[in-house]
Amino acid sequence: MDLRSLQKPLKDQYRNDPSASRITLRAKGAQTDAPVSCSVDIGRAVYHAEAHKGVGGAGAGACSGDLLLGALAACAQITCQMVAAAMGITTERIEVTVEGDLDLRGTLGISKDVPVGFESIRLHFDIAAPNATPEQMKGLQAKTEEYCVVMQTLTRPPKVQSEWVRRD
Repeated sequence: MDLRSLQKPLKDQYRNDPSASRITLRAKGAQTDAPVSCSVDIGRAVYHAEAHKGVGGAGAGACSGDLLLGALAACAQITCQMVAAAMGITTERIEVTVEGDLDLRGTLGISKDVPVGFESIRLHFDIAAPNATPEQMKGLQAKTEEYCVVMQTLTRPPKVQSEWVRRD
């Protein structure tokens, strides 16, 4: 696949009309028959999510933390693949693993001293690119980290707004 040819008309369009580059992604959660699960509709697919076993879920489905780490893994993986292709780096394998640590006492309200959410997140890139130079690998890392939307969102969090509507 020639990534440059694929992206050229998009880049030209966005340069000529910057407003065309702005998009809004949407995900909508919906209640299921159990308080420990829900469905998540992203418009192109519907996913089942449930509370982690450590907070009372069955442990059979993806929890929200899994989905967050999965989004980071997917974004880092695709970004790395696209950057490698754009840089002309031939790869035999790119695999991204993401791990995150959290203390469930925070989300269960057991201890006010324990934060709710991930304490740390680690990304591991396993790349087989035998003909890549050290400079190319440094560039691949820098550009992947710079252009990975989810990584940048987590390292520089956006303002989050919450609106509640009560229906009687």
